Amino acid sequence: MSSSALNELNKIEASLWEAADQLRANSKLTSSEYCMPVLGVIFLRHASNRYDDALAAIQAEQEAGRMPKRPLKQADFKRRRALMLPPQAHYSHLMMLASSPNIGVALVGAMNAIEADFEPLLNQLPKEYDQFDARLLEDLLRAFDTDALRRASGDVFGRIYEYFLMKFAMQGAQDNGEFFTPPSLVQMIVNFIEPDHGVVADLACGSGGMFVQSSHFIEHEGLDTMTRVTFYGQEKTPSTIRLAKMNLAVHGLEGDIRAANTFYEDEHRLAGGKPLWGNCDFMMANPPFNVDMVDATRVKDDRRLPFGLPGVNKAGKVGNANYLWISYFHSYLSPTGRAGFVMSSQASSAGHGEAEVRRKLVETGDVDVMVAIRPNFFYTRTVPCELWFYDRGKPAERRDTVLMLDARQVFRKVTRKIFDFSPEQLANLTAVVWLHRGQTARFEALVAQHLHNAVAAAQACFVVQTEFETVASALTVAANYRALAALVHPYLTYAPAADDAALIAIDQLRVVTEGVVATHAELVASHVARVGFHAEQLLPLADQAHRLVATLDTAVRELLLLMGDAEQLRQDRELPPWPPRETARSRELNRARKALEEARMAAVDQLKAVRHYQRHAAWLIERFSDSLYRDVQGLCKVVKHAEIEAAGWSLTPGRYVGVAAAVEDEDFDFAESIRDIKDELETLNRNAGEQAERIQHRLAELLA
Repeated sequence: MSSSALNELNKIEASLWEAADQLRANSKLTSSEYCMPVLGVIFLRHASNRYDDALAAIQAEQEAGRMPKRPLKQADFKRRRALMLPPQAHYSHLMMLASSPNIGVALVGAMNAIEADFEPLLNQLPKEYDQFDARLLEDLLRAFDTDALRRASGDVFGRIYEYFLMKFAMQGAQDNGEFFTPPSLVQMIVNFIEPDHGVVADLACGSGGMFVQSSHFIEHEGLDTMTRVTFYGQEKTPSTIRLAKMNLAVHGLEGDIRAANTFYEDEHRLAGGKPLWGNCDFMMANPPFNVDMVDATRVKDDRRLPFGLPGVNKAGKVGNANYLWISYFHSYLSPTGRAGFVMSSQASSAGHGEAEVRRKLVETGDVDVMVAIRPNFFYTRTVPCELWFYDRGKPAERRDTVLMLDARQVFRKVTRKIFDFSPEQLANLTAVVWLHRGQTARFEALVAQHLHNAVAAAQACFVVQTEFETVASALTVAANYRALAALVHPYLTYAPAADDAALIAIDQLRVVTEGVVATHAELVASHVARVGFHAEQLLPLADQAHRLVATLDTAVRELLLLMGDAEQLRQDRELPPWPPRETARSRELNRARKALEEARMAAVDQLKAVRHYQRHAAWLIERFSDSLYRDVQGLCKVVKHAEIEAAGWSLTPGRYVGVAAAVEDEDFDFAESIRDIKDELETLNRNAGEQAERIQHRLAELLA
């Protein structure tokens, strides 16, 4: 997906969420009550799009003679990753009924019809619509019936569905948001274990995000997910199973997801009656941390615990179930299987019986990588965590080692309280694992990609520069603004230097873009040459782009502030109203001023992109300039089992890699930080108002 398409999708997601959340606020419903019905509407919109695309493809094949003209079957659509929707479930049909007072009944009928035709979704789709206000449902349906969404692809709707899952998780819906693992962590697990074939299982599957990300990985390799893998999941919460099955269906996927408590139940059987246990090619999970009170008598002889129980208290309970999960994930693997899972950071150094289980696990040689993650990656919990990775097919030369990777200093701020990894940060951390596995070519290809992206970003400044000059001309900074200043004379002293600075900034923008084309035609072939290109040409270019950001930003902001001051002075001095001709000029000026601000933001974003990609290339080059793995202070270290034994069998990365040197954030944006605080305050005030309204409503009910 291109950068412009991604930006447009981000805007669509944000606007859809704002519309849906406003409807929720006006309906007096809680997030948990609103979650499933909204996701159900997204599902219907996407299912209709997939149906239309599949039908068009089928008809084209029939017209071309590649498919016989006969009544269509569900299998015809299934092969094209779509549902054969019954007529009453088509979004267009529902939109014809949107203004009807019976739209809730129609939505329930649509869900029932889909379930009747598609067994995997039986009793899984939301049916609460007849309890909603008809006007609210109409508004919700119309929000997802724009021209852009009618044409949206499966990838777009998959992202929208995941975006809504994330937002509901951030609001604490559905069991405190634990049904949703942050995409950054899921993506890291997928990147490290590469689940592209065979049996893929998640014994605490939540909303199915592990399966969806696995599908993205497989399709990125140009393969078809459903012919490559089979998904198996267990989840104990019925409402979460519904989320998972809808999530898979939205992405055109299927999986065998069953209701079960994994501590006591192993529900799945493979073809021929073989157990899932011992036959998984890939295991992935984000299990609940620090669960207590698991009945030891029910699990003590479980074949899924080859290293024994981690410890039993006087009440006959396993006091902390972390090591039950840790053992399960290992025991389910085939002899060449890989696993990746999220775990409490306390588990990697826990003592007593847990340390004994950990010793036995390390001695198998199957522990491959340990990754430390900083706090605030989860939406409803602030605690740090660690990612564990097993590789039962690890080559002999690495079986006595574990890669310790401390990623706590690598992060991106989503909000003041929530962090994640950018795509480039994820790629760079994955590249460390590639080098550890001797995959030099993949590492060098990533460095080349970062350099290419930086050059492309600089070349794209040509387009931004042209757009900026166009809107600057529309503003006619010198002429119109001087006229505006003259209207408030002598109350305002005009400073022409601001105009000059803006024009100089435009020229500098031209110099940057022309400079990069003059110095770079295409990326050089060898890694050594790429390292030289980065140091000699790209780094100075990125620094120049960074300086120009401040110049352009300051110049335009000074102009806009000066114009605002002039208008405010006119009002403060109670000057006569604008004459008709000047009123029109004022409106035109305001429109042009807004366009200039938007163009400034686009130019700044493009200039920042040059430095962004250059820095990610530098991050790899500075640490691994020869394309070979080496231990890096504060980041990574390959540790032998003897060293782990000497440390009490601890698997905590920070214990081995040391402390990284502090790095000053040169790009810290104080204004953005203030905006974040303001947005958070507005959210808290809005939530407080909603809670107060609910309390008043409940009190009124009690007193009635």
